[in-house]
Amino acid sequence: MELTLVALGANLPSGGIAPRETLRAAAGEVARRLGPVRLSSIWRSEAVPAGAGPDYANAALALRTALPPRRVLDVLHGIEDALGRVRGARWGARALDLDLVAWGDRVAPDEDRWREEAGRPADRPPPAPERLILPHPRMQDRSFVLAPLAEVAPGWRHPVLGRTAAEMLADLPAAPGLRRTA
Repeated sequence: MELTLVALGANLPSGGIAPRETLRAAAGEVARRLGPVRLSSIWRSEAVPAGAGPDYANAALALRTALPPRRVLDVLHGIEDALGRVRGARWGARALDLDLVAWGDRVAPDEDRWREEAGRPADRPPPAPERLILPHPRMQDRSFVLAPLAEVAPGWRHPVLGRTAAEMLADLPAAPGLRRTA
């Protein structure tokens, strides 16, 4: 059973449900479909770039599963669809985003490809990768991922960078507007 880490985000209502409630519903669905989860607090973060949309509700969850990463991702996409995700502009506003950010200490497809993706400029969305890349290649740059992740998996260590979520979070400048809400 591998420790599996998922980042959750939403900044649009889904069927009349506020983003933070959508995150809780998504966590419930993950638990129903994959097994018990540990859910972080809900965090609030500003949309990037500034003014690109309403603030986001963010969270993270940790679970253990024997399913391979691609199957976990398929389950997450099914939950997104069921809870109102409409795939539009990359990095655009959304009713729900579930990102598989890590699966144990797996690096996929390999460290060279991970480093290539992680090195892309952070100021514009890259093309969607053709293959699943683990761990998420930009998680170390995103306080809205690392803050909740540090709550649910304090001992998890990035398999390429060798740092915990808390250490990576401490390396980042203070994120304006990032705060725990619940």
